[in-house]
Formats: sequence, structure tokens, C-alpha cells
Amino acid sequence: MWTSLFAIAFALVEASVVVYLRAIYYPTGFEFPLRLITIDHLGVELAREAATILMLVAIGALTGRTKWDKFGFFLVAFGVWDIFYYVWLKVFVGWPATMVDWDVLFLLPLPWIGPVIAPVLISLLMIYCGVVIVRRFAAGRSFAPGWKSWILAGLATSVLLVSFMIDADATLHEAMPRPYRYELLGIGLLLYAISFFLACRNKPS
Repeated sequence: MWTSLFAIAFALVEASVVVYLRAIYYPTGFEFPLRLITIDHLGVELAREAATILMLVAIGALTGRTKWDKFGFFLVAFGVWDIFYYVWLKVFVGWPATMVDWDVLFLLPLPWIGPVIAPVLISLLMIYCGVVIVRRFAAGRSFAPGWKSWILAGLATSVLLVSFMIDADATLHEAMPRPYRYELLGIGLLLYAISFFLACRNKPS
């Protein structure tokens, strides 16, 4: 409960910063093509995003007892934070209008863009996996991914990163984005799901 409350509150802080940024760069409403922010603001944004990930990792590290238990709490915190980030933006500025509205998802190492539904679906999967891991440890059971799970998770991560970063023109050259590759999103989510299923069935040596 406290992990989720932290994530919800942290999402409000994150959303409020974005409200201010959009008031500066998109006073008539956020839309593509993107406006490139100044170098000074870019440096601050990169630092803020790195700090955001560190804070979510820290809440998992402080809450869990073992390595994978901590990871489970991190997954829950990240998923809840990401979903409520959009909830708060909807409350504050009425955006997104639909789940297929485009957004800038992350800036490291290159800008990530995609429809809102993509990070929301990934976050729902993260919350589910995190809850399962935490509950397994609470019940005295283990969680030990094998090499197959690692390979599939690596492939899933690569596929999803490609889906978000493939359109360099839209992120770096102020062009309209090309249609999102939903098939890559589906493949990535499926690979993650299979990876997690195999990890849950794997018995530690």
C-alpha cells in the first residue's frame, strides 16, 4: 500500500513539472511535431529523468527484503507511477484525450515516443509481475529466472526500445511521427509474459 501511495504521489510531482514545461513550450496545447527544448532545459530534463529512475529503484530497495523481492516492489512502484502520471495529467490539463494520443515517453539515451496506450500496457504488466513476485516471497516461495527468461526479456526490451526510438525524424528533426509499430508492442509484451511465466516455473538450483 505504501509503495503504491508513494508512486501515486510521485506521479503527481512528475505530472506537475510536465504541466509547467508544456505551458512554456506548448501554450496552445501539446501536439506533434515536437518543439526542441533549449540546451539548458534539456540538461535539467535528462537529470530529472535519471533521478526519477533512481528514486523508483530506491523505493524498491528500501521495501523489499531480497534481491528479487526488491525488484518486485520496483516493478509495482514503476507501473503505478507511470499510469498515475497520465491520470494526473488528465486531471490537470485534460490530456490525453484518447489512449492513442502521442507522447514523449523518455529522453535517454534517445527520445522515446509512442501512443499513451503503449506505456500503460507495459505498466499494467509490470504491476502484475511485481505483485506476483512480492506475493511469492511473502508466501515463502522463491523466484529465480533461468537463462531462457533472461534471453526472452532481453529480446522483449530490445523490441520495445526499437518501437519507441525508431522514428528519429519525429524526435530530432521536428517531423510528424510515422504510424506506431503496434506489432512490435505486441511482440515485446508477449516475450515479457513468456519470460515471466518461465521464471515462475523455474526451480532455483
